Amino acid sequence: MFPLFPLSSLAPRLAALLLAVAAPFAAFAQPKLQVEGAWIRASASPTGTAAYMRLVAGEPLTLVGVSTPVAGVAEVHEMKMDGDVMRMRAMDALPLPVGQAVELKPGGLHLMLMDLKAPVQADARVPLTLVLRDAGGTERRVQLQVPVAARAPGSTPAAGPAKLHQ
Repeated sequence: MFPLFPLSSLAPRLAALLLAVAAPFAAFAQPKLQVEGAWIRASASPTGTAAYMRLVAGEPLTLVGVSTPVAGVAEVHEMKMDGDVMRMRAMDALPLPVGQAVELKPGGLHLMLMDLKAPVQADARVPLTLVLRDAGGTERRVQLQVPVAARAPGSTPAAGPAKLHQ
């Protein structure tokens, strides 16, 4: 014979058991992050290229790294004017404010992919991992498959070669 427990006393015990079992896996949960319009610029040489996208965090997050098997080095970069010179530098961290879009685009914030193992060709897809830190300091990863294109999706072809105005 099994002793009978009233259902009302069993429910809290079951809930506590489920929480205890699930708690260790909470750190592996996907961060609340929307990734929109992601693309990587096609490259004819193995020197390097860049990845662009729009990120919207649903919780306090910081982008602290990026990796991809197609590049020896992958970094979060920013470009900004320093006097009359445009400078590019690696960033250790990029805060992603909750609900505010952070644009990674040509001429601004972007993901720099350097020391490519081979040129990345248009119409390919490249695996890319974003490394994020949440408000509690836990690092989590978001795996993406990013399309490669010669120009930003939705942009129109230029009417001839680009010209530099000085």
